Amino acid sequence: MPFSNSNHVNSKKKPDSGSIKPWRLDHIQNIGHALTETAKRLPDQIAVACPSSPRPTKLRAQPGQKLAYDQITFAELEDRSNRIAAKLREAGIVPGMRTALMVPPGIDFVAHVFALYKTNAVTILIDPGMGRKNMIGCLAAAKPAAMVGIRKAHLARLVFRKKLGACKINFSTDGWFPGCQRTDQLQTSQLPDAQQIVAGNGCDRESPAAIIFTTGSTGPPKGVLYRHRNFIEQAQQIRDYFSLQPGAVDVSGFPLFALFNTAMGSTTVFPAMDATKPAEIYPPNLIDAAEQFSATQSFGSPALWNTVSNYCVANHVKLPKIKSVFTAGAPAPPDVLRRVKSVIADDGDVYTPYGATEALPVACNAASVVISETAAKTNDGQGTCVGHKFSEIQWQVIEISDEPIETIDQIIPVAAGEIGELIVSGPVVTDQYVTRIEANADHKVRDGDSFWHRMGDVGYLDDQDRFWFCGRKGHRVRTAEGTMFTIPCEAISNVNPKIYRSALVGTGTTGSEKPVMIIEPLPNAWPTTPADSQALIEEIKQQLADHPKTSSIKDVLLRQKLPVDIRHNSKIFREQLKPWAEQQLG
Repeated sequence: MPFSNSNHVNSKKKPDSGSIKPWRLDHIQNIGHALTETAKRLPDQIAVACPSSPRPTKLRAQPGQKLAYDQITFAELEDRSNRIAAKLREAGIVPGMRTALMVPPGIDFVAHVFALYKTNAVTILIDPGMGRKNMIGCLAAAKPAAMVGIRKAHLARLVFRKKLGACKINFSTDGWFPGCQRTDQLQTSQLPDAQQIVAGNGCDRESPAAIIFTTGSTGPPKGVLYRHRNFIEQAQQIRDYFSLQPGAVDVSGFPLFALFNTAMGSTTVFPAMDATKPAEIYPPNLIDAAEQFSATQSFGSPALWNTVSNYCVANHVKLPKIKSVFTAGAPAPPDVLRRVKSVIADDGDVYTPYGATEALPVACNAASVVISETAAKTNDGQGTCVGHKFSEIQWQVIEISDEPIETIDQIIPVAAGEIGELIVSGPVVTDQYVTRIEANADHKVRDGDSFWHRMGDVGYLDDQDRFWFCGRKGHRVRTAEGTMFTIPCEAISNVNPKIYRSALVGTGTTGSEKPVMIIEPLPNAWPTTPADSQALIEEIKQQLADHPKTSSIKDVLLRQKLPVDIRHNSKIFREQLKPWAEQQLG
């Protein structure tokens, strides 16, 4: 049942943060065995908790009632993933086989991901929030030979059989479906040697582990190849940078972060929400998860935390046990960071990891630094400071180019303080796309036996070697007077208390584009009459005219909702706005 007055979290052992020190993963070849390591050290700790309801997106936590959660310990999760892995291997899913995983966030999701890792198959992870067309297109491009998923996913496989007909081995995770074997009815007695079956599969750190797709914020989504070393290094870099201790409890608004939690010995609690619409989260659901499980941290997009923090401030709610909030996917506005920091532990902080699907993590900043130093510069049009790089990352800012760069000796570095495009290298940086492979030429720069990745972001390094993000390379506006960058220019209109966010686009031909600022007012500030609309437009025009970075912008348009990415509800699809602006301006 969806609600219960009993305290369900007492049925398993609560985490005891600090009682066990972090462990290294240097000896692990397969990221799936990070779960094995965690289960050895913390067998009775809750690994994953998720709402018990079959329709968690419909749940609404009510005063005086607690949501019910299903739970699994690390030892139970290890056993379950081993049995699933053994069943998959028995059915013919072999190392290197591309296998689509179509399971919603929860215990089943985490168990099946680690099971597939242990088989040394290549797991195709698709974000269903990218929309049906993109999702089917990405699956078709990745060419899976097997699919493991819920019955709804298999129904889609049959409907689109012309595109997905290569899936010859199919497993249902939630009940009977024609032509599918099942993973929801496995018993220990059926697979007594499951652990031995998954122990030796010929995996090393360079083996492909997964294909994960970009959000498609500047073009069609691309399939990024992750190797086991990428995941292992990511887990260690994140843990070390933030000093995360085993026993932490994370309320995860982004399902993939749960996989790092499992490798680091942290409990993952999935709140009742639609992961494809984080901005629309019902805040009491996250609060319920945080309070029931005594959460110490939370990961979510700026859009999610904007919604949650607004609710907390309006209803005088504090989350005093949360010491760390991680928010990523797009620049987090300084006012959102201030608000979030005000509702968590007094000695807590909000962290803004920076990176991309192809390279994560790259750098990080903290709300305390933003509030005390960098926010004023951001509001003055100097870009968003993403902070210092992680220890294993190398980075350079080079001259902006839209042409391929084959080798590192062909780059042209720029001086500190000069805007260019960012390139990065390091063990967490992926080395290739496996769909839309033509993008490899545009994004990968060979350096001997390794590669640098062109992030597609523009900005500059300051005298402290911090990167200041000024927007996407593909979003820059090239006028007859010079190049304009989105983030610095948009900040000038965003400082207006009536504006939620803005988007700079260029209309016309590249090189002689006309800059246009499109603004999305806050819901309670949306003009109610044509006269009010014109007054707001004139107000923003004056703000832009008064600043040297934006004085050339003469056109301002209002729009109730700017198009944003599904994954984080934060990245603005500016390329969709250009034709709209041209139509509006005639």
